[in-house]
Amino acid sequence: MKRRLQLILICLMFIGTATTKVYAQETGHYVPGIMGIKAATLPPPGNYYIMHNVFYTANATYDGNGDKADIGFDVNVFVNAHRFVHVWEDVLWGANYAVNVIVPLVNTDISIAAFGVDATQFGVGDIILDPMVLSWNKPKFDIAFGVGAVVPVTEYDPTKPAAPGKGFWTGMLTFGGTYYFDANRTWTASLLSRYEMHSKKKDYDITAGNDFTFEWGIGKTIMKKVIWTVGASGYAHWQLTEDKGDDVVWDPTVKDQIFSVGPEVQCFIPKIKLNLELRGLYEFGAIDRSQGTTLCLSLFKAF
Repeated sequence: MKRRLQLILICLMFIGTATTKVYAQETGHYVPGIMGIKAATLPPPGNYYIMHNVFYTANATYDGNGDKADIGFDVNVFVNAHRFVHVWEDVLWGANYAVNVIVPLVNTDISIAAFGVDATQFGVGDIILDPMVLSWNKPKFDIAFGVGAVVPVTEYDPTKPAAPGKGFWTGMLTFGGTYYFDANRTWTASLLSRYEMHSKKKDYDITAGNDFTFEWGIGKTIMKKVIWTVGASGYAHWQLTEDKGDDVVWDPTVKDQIFSVGPEVQCFIPKIKLNLELRGLYEFGAIDRSQGTTLCLSLFKAF
């Protein structure tokens, strides 16, 4: 029975779950790639609805030495995430104040031949809450700082490897900035970092190690009736501390990492207050996790 539980847990660890990533051990909640050019710039005061459509596909996973694992691995994940943002002007220490909530709908199709896994499931993923986001906006730069949490709203079940929830809480600190190279703010470089701290998994003695992720973007804005921004974006992720707990059946000293880069284009239509973003990100340098590609199409609507 214990051996069977270990195999189930190992299978589950290969598929991360909360949104779009797939891994060889327990991992954090935050999924990089939905923030690109001007990642650290908040919108002006107002109400916003944002819909992120993310498709992640991978047919390779890598071990702790960075070597490809021959386990017959294949995954396709589609996430339709609904985000609601409200921004108040000049509330605290000269900064705009924002609150943010993200509700993801997740469909996962995964197979791992070596473990006999072949599963598909759709459901609501764990919800991200940001009760405090501060934004300082200056002529040459923007700075953002936030405190948030990821709430496990879906029942965790290790026998369902495609389930959308992870079964633990995550606390998250966010900090970043965008720099403008010219007076018209058309050339930009942005960096947004997130630090995750995780609770113990419900009903299992597993606590994922702390994670550090940063997303970056470089872009050029072209001012027309329709405002275009083109450039490149990507992310880097490292697990900083070891996984802990009596139910950890993998090597806890191995820490996962991944990098990505790809093109991005944005289109803002001022007349209807609508912004569209499209980016394609190609992962590389995987250790102890999957490596694939991400396509993200986001719609931003101001009210």
